[in-house]
Amino acid sequence: MSLRAFVKTYGCTLNQADSDIISSVLERDGVELVEREDSADVVIVNTCTVKSATAQKILYKLNNLDSSGKKTVVTGCMAGANRDLIEKYAPGASIITAPNIAEICSLMTDAYNGKKRILDGYKKVDRINFLEPKKNIIAKIPVSDGCVSICNFCETKFARGALNSFSEDIILKAIKSSADNGAREIQLTSQDMGAYGLDKRTNIAELMQKISAIDGNFRVRIGMLNPDHLNRYFDSFLDALKNKKFYKFVHLPIQSGSNRVLKAMKRNCKVESFESYVRELRSKMPDITVETDIIVGFPGESEGDFDETIEFIKRAKPDVTNVSRFGARPHAAASKMRQHSRETINYRSLMLSRVVRSVQHELNNRFIGKSLDVMITESTDKSWNARADNYKQVVLMKNAEIDGAFGIGSATDALIKSASANVLYA
Repeated sequence: MSLRAFVKTYGCTLNQADSDIISSVLERDGVELVEREDSADVVIVNTCTVKSATAQKILYKLNNLDSSGKKTVVTGCMAGANRDLIEKYAPGASIITAPNIAEICSLMTDAYNGKKRILDGYKKVDRINFLEPKKNIIAKIPVSDGCVSICNFCETKFARGALNSFSEDIILKAIKSSADNGAREIQLTSQDMGAYGLDKRTNIAELMQKISAIDGNFRVRIGMLNPDHLNRYFDSFLDALKNKKFYKFVHLPIQSGSNRVLKAMKRNCKVESFESYVRELRSKMPDITVETDIIVGFPGESEGDFDETIEFIKRAKPDVTNVSRFGARPHAAASKMRQHSRETINYRSLMLSRVVRSVQHELNNRFIGKSLDVMITESTDKSWNARADNYKQVVLMKNAEIDGAFGIGSATDALIKSASANVLYA
């Protein structure tokens, strides 16, 4: 009998890419993938452990599955960092960490037959080698596992182990295969793109140069890159990003606008360095989209520190700022520090989010009246959703007179008529 599996994914692009690899492994071994949880013999839950709220949602889900008697396999970051919590909330679940997912079918079969297993031994595996690209407009391709940072707030470093940069040849092959299968957007992802290659005497800029030589009509989005790595290869990274194969987009998480807080977080980048990188990027590519992340309410963050973060956002003007409320993660050093009240954290999140929306709206307004080359990546009942060369999201309202000329993956000119803090409207 062919077993049926439902894959439930939480978290970032890296987790989504891992779920694509899991699906490839399952299909290779004859498992039927189903779209409904209640149709599955086994539910595979690919977990995330970055934020407290997400972790609680996952644990609630696992507890419900376990209580209902549903056969469950847990993988992803929580499988690596929070095995104790999984066993508390879902004692019947089998557990398998990301480096071992080539063996997920045997684990799934045992789970179906009532045998719980835990497969969490660490090993360096280029699991991208198991990916069978589907005919999708967007392909998510991981380039590495692990990181080299020691951030006090982060638990993901406990989940994925030491840095393991995947082979350039396998990455290039996956990109080419995805493009040949119709992918027009390639999302390169990892725990930290900036650390790629440190264990192999290369870097992300050198990989980008090789990607630019691949034939095909596609664009590449470079995933999150910690800015402390840029000093090693900034000029070559900037040159590579200029190539037409790459979206003019960078995601550089700073996490605070206060150098004092950054030091307490054990971040290896100062505010001044971040702003210098952004100025140089914008001087060479004026319309580039700069995304960053900010954590509010980190233990010890004073009112003055928070004010510095507000001023930093007003000064640096990131195109996108992801604001997160600090939440202590079980194994992270910051969980042992004196915590702010939830009221203080919520208030600071609200205040910063207002500033962020104002800055983003201001930046997006500059595109009103401009015509942008865009590629359509999604379709809804009312609109076509597209990406511009700088990865700005552009919404084109559907019109019966012209819709026949459009389709997923098609390119068009879009005259921007209005803008919000997050979206351009054509």
